[in-house]
Amino acid sequence: MSGHSKWHSIKHKKGAADKARGKLFAKLIKQIEVAAREGGGDADSNATLRTMVQKARDSSVPLDTIERAVKRGTGELEGVRYEPMSYEGYAPNGVALFVECLTDNRNRTGAEVKNLFTRNGGSLAQPGAVAWQFERKGVLILEKSAASEDDLMLAALDAGAEDITDQGDTWQVTTGPTDLHAVRTGIEAAGIAITSADLTMLPSQTVALRDEGAARPVLRLIDALEEHDDVQAVFANFDIPDDVLQDVMA
Repeated sequence: MSGHSKWHSIKHKKGAADKARGKLFAKLIKQIEVAAREGGGDADSNATLRTMVQKARDSSVPLDTIERAVKRGTGELEGVRYEPMSYEGYAPNGVALFVECLTDNRNRTGAEVKNLFTRNGGSLAQPGAVAWQFERKGVLILEKSAASEDDLMLAALDAGAEDITDQGDTWQVTTGPTDLHAVRTGIEAAGIAITSADLTMLPSQTVALRDEGAARPVLRLIDALEEHDDVQAVFANFDIPDDVLQDVMA
């Protein structure tokens, strides 16, 4: 699927550092609460909740913590009411960013996200200015050692995957947003280990960042946004060569 960036592989490589920041659990719990509130607490009939619960379990969130988050979402337990917000903007070098948030104070979050863009060389855009460049998809990341291309294609495509792409040291499997769970189940049933699976936004085209000077300010803005407690995900339409990425992350 041409035009898709390596951002998901990049996020996988950054994952250990993200978890070390200690904010991952809180963000996952918020996502579970909102999914349960919007679609009900039954993961079998609520595909979004099922995906968020699996994501939390993959990140070692305790089961009782997950269950309490579901109950807060359905109203069985008291809790803060979070609402989803999205912001669109540009990082340096014309990279488009789509930022998803969960907040209990829209004014506070909006002002703080705008400040992060401004302080890091970016700019907020009007709603719709960036969103058209992204499409909601399911994405699974697998280590190259997990399976051969032929074995992965057989399992993934038979389960309903749309595409498989080579991301260097990983495979990226793309699905429709409602097919993520079925494809994951099919791949795992074939005995193939999955590193991560998530609902995401994939770009229809990418901006090439060919050197460290172009890449570093973009990643700096994304890191600043991801540090914010209300920011759940940042989607970007850039592509970076592996050697440049290694230099930036060194």
